[in-house]
Parts: sequence; structure tokens; C-alpha cells
Amino acid sequence: MKKTFFYLLAAIAIAGTSFSCNGNANKDSAKNDESKNGEVVMYITRHGKTIFNTMDRVQGWADSPLTPAGVEVAEDLGRGLQDTTFVAIYTSDSGRARETADIVMSFNKHNADVPRSETKDLREWYFGSFEGDFNKVAIAASVKASNKPMEELTIPEMADNIAASDPEKQAEDWQAIETRVKRAIDKIATESAAKGGGNVLVVCHGLTISSIVQILDSAQAKPGLHNASVTKVIYKDGKYSVVSFNDMEYVEKGKSLRQ
Repeated sequence: MKKTFFYLLAAIAIAGTSFSCNGNANKDSAKNDESKNGEVVMYITRHGKTIFNTMDRVQGWADSPLTPAGVEVAEDLGRGLQDTTFVAIYTSDSGRARETADIVMSFNKHNADVPRSETKDLREWYFGSFEGDFNKVAIAASVKASNKPMEELTIPEMADNIAASDPEKQAEDWQAIETRVKRAIDKIATESAAKGGGNVLVVCHGLTISSIVQILDSAQAKPGLHNASVTKVIYKDGKYSVVSFNDMEYVEKGKSLRQ
């Protein structure tokens, strides 16, 4: 049971705890920092750590500002990406995503007049009546509703299990999440491709990013992303490739550049 509880805690991405690793990260940064031949390179990053993360509260559509540590890791990411030219920025409409994007781009050497868009479709999963409650409440309800150990559940099964365990039946199920997240990523890809391609910064949320990867390449999908990690997705000729997942390379680079 202890293992099950820890897994769900990571899975619903509400405590800022790292669970997955960078096993599929592409280390050839130079190759991917500048897109070529009209391709769109999406740098999809999770926001910095927030107050709700620190307080161990459920944070989906509920929101809270970054902590000092959350600001610091966003600054490190900004330093690590300071030489990357972005043609567009997309974020969810949550304050923690906007705040992270602001910090990252404040370090960028090419940040003048970069078009920026916000969309509700990039929001974190909606946990319904669990929003803002303590994690342990959502965890206990979800474990009780599960027909198999939580560590064996896929991302879609996790979403459906949380939705089923919500006493008010407000939480999103996988179909709802998949529909809006796919709509968001397709919009980013096609809009950017129509303008000639380039690097695009996308700032959103842990399970939103896991959902994107689940849709595009389910073999790589895992819960529990690091704050400010980068998942890199390339779109070209109507096809997607996930080339890195939950990568902290840019944060580590930024740490090395601190004054």
C-alpha cells in the first residue's frame, strides 16, 4: 500500500516530486536547438514548483504562485535556453504557467516581440471536488476505487480512475483530457508550421505533458515530471516525433551559468 500511495502521489503530479527519468532524452542539443526545413520544434516545459505543491495540495485547475525554489528553477531553465530563438510562446491560462514563461523569457537573448498565446486546452487535469484538498484525500479515494494496483495503470486509466473516485463526478476523464490536449498540440503545430516553422516554447503542467506524450508516443509516457523539465517534440510534414522526455539538461546548463 505504501508503494501504491507513493505512485499515485507522483502520478497526479501534485507534489512536485520527481518520478520518471530522462532515459529517452536526446543529448544532441545543437541539432535540435534550431529547427530546419520548416519543422516545428516544441520545447514543452512544466512550470516551477508552487505553493500548493509545497503544501501537498491537489493542484489541477486550482492555482498558486511559484515558490522561491520554483522561481529559481525557472531562472535556471531560462539561462539554459537563453541562446535559443523562439518564434512563438504558448502557455496554459494558469498563473503558474504564465509566471514560469515570463521568467524563462526574461533571460532569452532573442525575446523581443515573440508572439504569445494562452489556451485553456493546456491546463492541468481537472480533479473536480479534489481541487485544493490535501493529496492524501484524493489518493485514498482513488486507491479505493481502483480495481488493480495504481502502479500498473496507464495514463488513460489513471485519469478514468480519478474521475470515477470523485464523489461529485466533476473530474475529467481520459476522453475529455485527450480531446482538449490533442486540440492544443495540433493548433500549436499547424499554426507554427504555417508560419515557416521554428522553435516554440510551450509552458504547461506535469500530467498535461504526460498526456501529450501518451497521445503521440505512448511507450514513452510516464507520470511525475520534474519542475522545469523539457519534453521536446518535433512536428514535420504532419507527423510528430517525441525526441526527449522530462529532460533536465537545460536546467543543469542554466545552473552552470549562474553568476
